[in-house]
Amino acid sequence: MLTLRAALPSDIQTILSLIRDLAEYEQLLDQVDANEITLQVALFNPQPRVFCNVAEWSNSVVPIGFALWFYNFSTFRGYHGIYLEDLYVQPEFRGRGIGKALLIQLAQRCIKEKLTRLEWAVLDWNEPALKFYRSLGAKATKEWLPHRVTGKALQHLASMPLQDTTGS
Repeated sequence: MLTLRAALPSDIQTILSLIRDLAEYEQLLDQVDANEITLQVALFNPQPRVFCNVAEWSNSVVPIGFALWFYNFSTFRGYHGIYLEDLYVQPEFRGRGIGKALLIQLAQRCIKEKLTRLEWAVLDWNEPALKFYRSLGAKATKEWLPHRVTGKALQHLASMPLQDTTGS
């Protein structure tokens, strides 16, 4: 039996373990800097900016999957949406509708809160995930290419002086 619920502070260690499992699958484990403290602060501070839903299976004693998400905003549409940062279900629990249920729960939140979209990114080589998402009606947005500034490039950009825009 499947149970979906909001993550609790007591889930932090399990969520971090699932994040590491996902990163290992995506061949990005070396990029995981998150730890129990950073997740605790991000998810459970008085004004969180990121949220997590977890999935439990009847015979599991800890969550076996999660969806970590936050609100975004479309200036063109004038409405908020949800950006799904990560969705992961342990391999031995896949094929039971758990990932689909986590997505349905987020889609229901979008409808209830009058949000206009649910978005996420998928690695281009992850064909099982791409096939799964296509089966749910998701479409790749090939005209929009994600860009990211991190690490030294982010530090460099932040250190650039602001231009004098007064015209003098």
